Amino acid sequence: MKPYGHRVDPWLGVELRHLAALQALADTGSFGRAAEELGYTQSAVSQQIATLERRVGARLVERPGGPRPVSITEAGALLLRHADSILSRLQAAQADLQALQAGESGTLRVGTFQSVGARVLPEVMRRFRAAWPAVDVVLVEMDDAEIERALERGELDVGFVSLPVEDRPLETIELLQDPYVLVVQAGSSFAVSESPPTLQEIGAEPLVGFKSDRTIEPVEAAIHGAGVAPRFTLRSNDNPTVQGLVAAGVANAILPRLTVDADDPRIVVRDLGGVVPPRRIAIARHRDRYLSPAARAFVETAVASTRP
Repeated sequence: MKPYGHRVDPWLGVELRHLAALQALADTGSFGRAAEELGYTQSAVSQQIATLERRVGARLVERPGGPRPVSITEAGALLLRHADSILSRLQAAQADLQALQAGESGTLRVGTFQSVGARVLPEVMRRFRAAWPAVDVVLVEMDDAEIERALERGELDVGFVSLPVEDRPLETIELLQDPYVLVVQAGSSFAVSESPPTLQEIGAEPLVGFKSDRTIEPVEAAIHGAGVAPRFTLRSNDNPTVQGLVAAGVANAILPRLTVDADDPRIVVRDLGGVVPPRRIAIARHRDRYLSPAARAFVETAVASTRP
């Protein structure tokens, strides 16, 4: 964006605080609450929005007056999509500088989800703490999409995810493949049959599964491919809840093996022979961010811990 002639492009006057005010207004629906969120006065937020509208030459906010909430115009929504990315990169830059200053100590923020936290992370943490005792590792449990958003914003340094990731500026290293298995109540007909039931037979019975699209979509696709419409009694991202319902005989489940407590005597785990493509688990980082020595070591430790 360049000055042209003797006139300066008004977009050069757009400041980060203007975009932050628009984002806060969209999130809260009122100038007062936006001001509280940003630590400004209400009049300051109003002035910032008015300045931003002048700079971009478009009405960004509808102000109905009275107790009715403000709303974002189509132009405002369009600008917000770019503002979100700009503010996320600013947060990432701040995190980069903090990581650079921390060196071999400080805090490393790692995103994880339940099954990785239970089955993979303990060995990774054991090895990492032995090599980097001065680093304070903060573990945050989220679902895949939340981890990816947090990595993009710089709120996490690295995170475990299921592949493929969404269209985000992330770099991933695949760690392992987690096969899907059939989980049934001990003593049920599916548990004692000589060979595992077919997908048609499984799809004819009630199922329980996870909410996460990446985890449940391969199961649904496989059963639909067998000519059956799956019937889910419940979807939950809590592993013990899903397994408990199977153990109670409420439904069967097709789950990634790492999510299952195979030592539970109330259930039987049966191999499906790869009829559902395995879940691919990776470790991810922001591809454009500075990666501290500790973060690089954590990635290397995760790779070493999950490879033969």
